[in-house]
Amino acid sequence: MSDAIRDLVATSSQVLAATGHGDLIWGHASVRDPEGRGVWIKSAEWGLEEVTAERVQLVDGEGAVLEGDGKRHSEYPIHTEIMAARPDVGGVVHTHSPSAVALASTGQPLRPVSHAANYFVPPQVPSFTLTADLILTPELGRSLALTLGEARAAFLVNHGLVAVGPTLQEATVAAVLLERACAQQLLTHAAGGWPTWSPPEESLAKREHIYNDAAVSAVWDYLVRRLRAGTSAESSGIGVNIGGSSSGVSAVGP
Repeated sequence: MSDAIRDLVATSSQVLAATGHGDLIWGHASVRDPEGRGVWIKSAEWGLEEVTAERVQLVDGEGAVLEGDGKRHSEYPIHTEIMAARPDVGGVVHTHSPSAVALASTGQPLRPVSHAANYFVPPQVPSFTLTADLILTPELGRSLALTLGEARAAFLVNHGLVAVGPTLQEATVAAVLLERACAQQLLTHAAGGWPTWSPPEESLAKREHIYNDAAVSAVWDYLVRRLRAGTSAESSGIGVNIGGSSSGVSAVGP
């Protein structure tokens, strides 16, 4: 079981890197330990694209590394405290993706100007504003979990995003969709004019039509296929080019 979980964390990390979520050595994804011992998360000081099964650790709620080698990520409370507050969550993603950071920093709410935003809105994506510093303590982790509430994702303003799901596969897809939605909104505003977006009833209908469980599972499978094929976000159109700078980075296989 632990080998499969480690492989999943590694694959999720590489998918995130391939879809524009890399920030040097920062950012992490986790899976709830099925035995209740904590979370499986990559060790520190590795880029998302560098994560392999051997670089995944089991970390408990106090920050002790129970299995695995290397340094432990200092922001483990993001994962352990969200999992503690949300029994329905089996996977957590935290990254510093550029469009999500930029949009949240403007104070604009996420608007369903694109398909992707309908996965989240309504309700509004909550914003965590208590600190833009790292989430280094269980107390800050609990505050973030309180801000997240029952939502699929939250902005950490001037910091990054957190996305969750019943599985890490779903949390990863949520993170990918949130970054795309933010990039598309920034492009819309940059184009000028009078932006429009879907009303709540249409957003909910689109969510069922486009992002039902089968479709989300198929998106995960697609992202893994693209990763295995060595296709980056830039060449596959997953990233969005803003002002001539793509948010995509190259994928690295397992």
